[in-house]
Amino acid sequence: MAHAARAWIPMANRTLNLSENLYAYFQSVSLRADPILEALRAETSNLPGAIMQIAPEQGQFMHLLARIAGVSKALEIGVYTGYSALCVARALPDDGQLIACDINAEWTAIARRYWERAIVADKIDLRLKPARETLEDLLETGAHGTFDFSFIDADKENYQLYYEHALELAKPGGLILIDNVLWSGKVADVDVNDADTSAIRELNQQLHDDERIDFVTLPLGDGLTITVKR
Repeated sequence: MAHAARAWIPMANRTLNLSENLYAYFQSVSLRADPILEALRAETSNLPGAIMQIAPEQGQFMHLLARIAGVSKALEIGVYTGYSALCVARALPDDGQLIACDINAEWTAIARRYWERAIVADKIDLRLKPARETLEDLLETGAHGTFDFSFIDADKENYQLYYEHALELAKPGGLILIDNVLWSGKVADVDVNDADTSAIRELNQQLHDDERIDFVTLPLGDGLTITVKR
């Protein structure tokens, strides 16, 4: 039987499959007002790539997770306008560091302004070049096994490469978070086989089978997998 064509949103910046009323209630009782984060979301909403912004509940979750885990050295692959980096950096101690990888100077200029407003800019080392190069630089300079926390939210075709490098850089017990693993539901549709969707499917299966980690996948935002290096 032929399947009807479907229109897909490329990413989701809110948690999937909640009614509007339930989503509004959920946010009203789970999110605390934060003028800086709210201003950053508002400015980002006017950009062509606004759908790439993570959901506010995901940012709050990542902040709390980083605090619980006592993260002091973090890595982010894919910065956009800096929302997730800001959330994580706020959880770091005064001498903590987040190395942030991106290639877009225009979008990360917005990030820098809000990091300054939130007084976390000194904790964030933004490296504007292909993430592959930054990751290789870190490994070549002895950073193997030193990171407490990594967040991967960049070009999907390179997800497996980013994951492998992040795993090398992670401490035993280190966290690696991977965004968009449910990809607006496209990963479950056998008729969708574009390069990005296929790459995410392959990584999802790899994570499922990878005995180097423990993991859980949450239907938070567009799907978030949390791995712990054994």
